[in-house]
Amino acid sequence: MIRAIAGVRHSPPPTRDGVGPSSTVLSDGSWTTIAECLAEKFPAIGIEQWHKRMEQGEVVDEFGATVTLATPHRANLRVFYYRTIEKEPRIPFDEAIIFQDDHLVVADKPHFLPVIPSGRFLQETLLVRLKKRTEIDTLVPIHRIDSGTAGVVVFSVGESERDAYQSLFRTREVEKVYESIGHVNPSLTFPRTHSSRLVADDHFMRMREVPGDPNSTTHIEMIESRADVSHYRLRPISGRKHQLRVHSAALGIAIVNDPMYPDMLAEPKGEALEDFSRPLQLLAREISFRDPITGDARKFESRRRLDW
Repeated sequence: MIRAIAGVRHSPPPTRDGVGPSSTVLSDGSWTTIAECLAEKFPAIGIEQWHKRMEQGEVVDEFGATVTLATPHRANLRVFYYRTIEKEPRIPFDEAIIFQDDHLVVADKPHFLPVIPSGRFLQETLLVRLKKRTEIDTLVPIHRIDSGTAGVVVFSVGESERDAYQSLFRTREVEKVYESIGHVNPSLTFPRTHSSRLVADDHFMRMREVPGDPNSTTHIEMIESRADVSHYRLRPISGRKHQLRVHSAALGIAIVNDPMYPDMLAEPKGEALEDFSRPLQLLAREISFRDPITGDARKFESRRRLDW
């Protein structure tokens, strides 16, 4: 348990079981206790769960003091707590580490596994699995791919180096190569380049193309074609959300098993999960860049294969 020192702010509590602490700043209001404030701010968690966490000493303030059921509310105080999920679904596919040194950990992610904790997934995420497996608490992904997409994901080890790696993506100094299995549009010729303007759709999960100056560009090659589907190589120049999926659908070569494009399928209800027998046929095949810390030319390739 962290011992409080009056007036001295502490570092966040340590990672526990691969999960770092979450935090929130208390709002101004008429609550008597911190517990009441948290229960109203996070109604999905409920007062009983907050009581349980506090009884177990899992909630502390920014000064290291343990928050109890009777701790008075104080506006603008930062509070740290450990997030838990009861009955978290198991993702029955395993990641692989394809590279590791003092600066980077590179993983080959399976389909369906989220990169970071979100929604109903905490332990069943690539980040938490890797933290537990490598015992490196400072791991942070320097880019992300959708949970439905398989392939290469790069993590930074050192906190002081993180921005240098992330800046490579901001300045487009990273070359990314994807592969997809998509439908056939006999009117298209390859290779080709598709550019469009992408904006958030009315549905919060989707993106869509609109008229206007392009903000996304993808180079597309056909690797091999069959009667009903083709194998494509995709090179995104920009990194917009769902870019490859939207562009593929717009060209009439929508990615096989895509539940969002071109049409949104019914969302799972309750505890229902995705159909594990129908993975999105999109793979982050390769990523390459000049390492800003070592100066080395880095190139990492997925060992996975699409259903072709």
